[in-house]
This record gives sequence, C-alpha cells and structure tokens, in this order.
Amino acid sequence: MNTIDFIIFLVFTVGVVLFGCSFFKKGSSADEFTSAGRSLPGWLVGMSIFATYVSSISYIGYPGKAFAGNWNAFVFSLSIPIASFFASKYFVPFYRNNGSISAYAFLEERFGRWARIYASACYLLTQIARMGSILYLLALPMYILMGWNIHLVIIATSVAIILYSMLGGIKAVIWTDAIQGFILIAGALLCLILLLAGMPEGPKQAIDLAINSPEGNKFSLGSFSGDVTSSTFWVCLIYGIFINLQNYGIDQNYVQRYHTARDMKAAKFSALFGGYLFIPVSALFFLIGTFLYSYYTAQPGLLPQSIAAKPDYVFPYFIVNSLPVGLRGLLIASIFAAGMSTVATSITSSSTIVLSDYVKPYCKQLSENTHLVILKASSAAIGALGIIVALAMLKAESIIDAWWTLSSIFSGGMLGLFLLGYCVRKARKIQAIVGTVCGVIVICWISLAKPLNLPGIHLHEYLAIVLGTMTIFIVGFILTTLIPNKKKG
Repeated sequence: MNTIDFIIFLVFTVGVVLFGCSFFKKGSSADEFTSAGRSLPGWLVGMSIFATYVSSISYIGYPGKAFAGNWNAFVFSLSIPIASFFASKYFVPFYRNNGSISAYAFLEERFGRWARIYASACYLLTQIARMGSILYLLALPMYILMGWNIHLVIIATSVAIILYSMLGGIKAVIWTDAIQGFILIAGALLCLILLLAGMPEGPKQAIDLAINSPEGNKFSLGSFSGDVTSSTFWVCLIYGIFINLQNYGIDQNYVQRYHTARDMKAAKFSALFGGYLFIPVSALFFLIGTFLYSYYTAQPGLLPQSIAAKPDYVFPYFIVNSLPVGLRGLLIASIFAAGMSTVATSITSSSTIVLSDYVKPYCKQLSENTHLVILKASSAAIGALGIIVALAMLKAESIIDAWWTLSSIFSGGMLGLFLLGYCVRKARKIQAIVGTVCGVIVICWISLAKPLNLPGIHLHEYLAIVLGTMTIFIVGFILTTLIPNKKKG
C-alpha cells in the first residue's frame, strides 16, 4: 500500500472517529443519546438508513456474489420498495404515535413481557451476527493490502467504532452515517468507471463477456422455477419481502431513526429516501462484480487462482493491484465507511434495547446518569460480542450466504408476532405463545434439516424467516377464531 493511500485512509478513519466523538456533551440525557432530541431533518435520517443498509456486506459481498454467480441476490433489493411504502404509510405513524423508543414495547402491551423479551433477544442475536460479518469484511482489505494480522485489525477497528458510538450516541452515528454514505457512493462509481476503462477492447467487451459466460448470463436474476430448495428468483424475492418488512417494521435500527426525525413528514420521507436510494446503489455493486468477472476473463493472467477461489477477496484484490495511487486509499476508506456506519448503528440501537427492555422495566428508580452509564457499558459489551463473531466468520466461504442464513434463523419469526398483534386485535397471550412455539419449531426444522440430513424436503435456509413468520401469524389467527376470549363480568 502506497504511503499516499495509507495517509488518505488514516486521515479518513481518524477523522470519522474524531467527528463522532465531537458530539459528546457533558450532562446529556439518555433521551438525547437514543433519539437525538427528535430534531434531525428527513434527508439526514434517510441517508443514515441508506448507509445502514449499505454495509461492508454490500460493498464486498455483493461484488463477490456477482463475480462467482449472477444477479440473483439483487432480487433482494427489488423487494425494498414494498417495505419502504408500508413503512412510510403505516410503521412510521404507528411508532411515532406510540412514543416508546423501543420497537418491542408494543408487543408487551399486546401479549405480555415475554413477547417483548423474545423479540428483543432475537434482535440482539441478529445484530451481533451482523456486526461480526461486517467487522470481518472491514478487516479483509487491510489484510490483503498490508498483510496485517486480520485478528488485530478486527479488534482495533471495533474499538474505534465503539468509542465514538459510546461518546456521541445516535446523533453522532447518524451524522457520520450520512458523510460515509456519500463517500461510499463516490468510491463505488469511481471503481466502476476504472473497471470499464481497463477493458482491453472497451466497455462493450465487459457486457459481451458477462452475457456469454460459460456459466450462463451473468446478469440473470436466477431461475423462475418453483423450486423451494435453492435460491431461485421467487425464493430470493419472498425472502427479501419478509426480511425488509421486518427491517422497516420491527428492527430497532430503523424504528429508532423514525424517532430522531423532527416531525412526522420528515420521518416518512426518511423511510422512502433511504430504501429507494439503496436500489440503484446495490445495482452498482452487482455491476462491479459482473465486470470484475469480465475484466479478469479478458486478462486471465491477472488473477491468481487462490484469489478467484474466494469470491469475497476479488474486489479487494482489484483495488490493491489495479487502482492508481490515491484512489486505492479512497476505496479502502469507502469500504470502511460502509462498515463503520452499520456497526455503529447496531451498537447504539442494541444498547438502547438493553436499557429500555432489560433494565428500565425492572429497575425503575435509576437516575438519568445511571441510564447513560448502562447505555455506554452495554455498547462496549455488544461490541465485544461482535468481535468474537467476526473472528468466527473467518471460516465462512461466502459472507453474504452466512449473514443471510444467520439473519433468517435469528430473526425468529418475530415479524409474525408483530403482525399478529397489529392485525389480529382479538389475539391474546395464549394464542401468541402457541403460535410462536410453532414458528420456532418450523425455523429450527428448516435450519437443521440439511446439516443433520433429516428425512424429507430440505427447504432453502432463506425460507426460515418466511415460513416462521407465516406459521406464527396463521396459527395465532386460527387459534383466535377457535378459542374466543372470555367476556369479563
């Protein structure tokens, strides 16, 4: 790595940490830490939602998927407009009017404390898995660039992110998210332009090689068959609809941002802006992966077989060996931007859940200063767990597959529980408990059938959240109609 590249990367990274820390204020309240005083403009909150979506998983994982396969994973992005619409029309007004900073307080009101604890536990597990995936992908470019110990890079990066998350709270996270979002878009655009400019016979060659590859059209969105055992177009689309409805409807990352907007109009705009911006940007990452395939197919001697065998390594390798001095540093900085914003978001929202769902209900006499101490201590603890998962992720073959599988399992069908409480007004505790138990059984069966070679059809792991959600909702709905609530008096 050239000295200039390293200086650009270092200045950016240190600058982001210092900028985030600059939001620290003595005497700030827990409400300021978790909701920024409900004072932020819609475009800023929307840019933060977008940057939360575009993590290192997108920046490295999407090009890796497109390089090794096709655009099947892009189908996930096509489901976002549905979730964004429902968020703007229903979820944002619901949470703004509800008032609680926790996304799961509603479940306690409907079904009791157990429902809130179940959903928040699923959320925390999902966020820890996500942080681990992203921290691994943050460290990967520096491992390839500098040959640094990847374990130490993961730990050092995590400490920096935890530091400004603890000091500045959600306001620091949202402002740094927005800046990092602009940088990562610029970096990706520059990379795409340089890829096309580097084709021996011009940009048209990149398209022709991708369309006529031996494996089939690299722009394909996947099979349109009804097969539920593989990642077809329909499996990916249905998975995307359910996971994005969950993101916008019951994910603390998003719900907390709805509360930071200055008014209802700004909150609704942020949901639409953040979701819709992700679609063209994710297409940009898939284009990079597809054209990386064309670039190295046209010049086969440039890519070592050891790198080609690990698709997640290809984009970082291209950055190291093909970009001019200065741009390398910018691209590495933009990858860090993508990951840092998402990890900071997960840390802040997770610490908010620890305080609001696990501490406040049981310790109601604690002072405001104690609340702040708990928020910061839990931020550090959550970050440490993310480091452990990141080190375990070093053995993953595809980070996208690993993350999507874990998120589908850990989500626990909590979207089904939320929809049962939101849509079926007569549903009560017993119906919700039975539905949730059935949903968890379905999720466990789908998740374990293939690894344990259980008899029967082995459904694709992405369907765990789909069928788990549907089972909770349908079982709860049927039981509500079969077991009417007893009238009081």
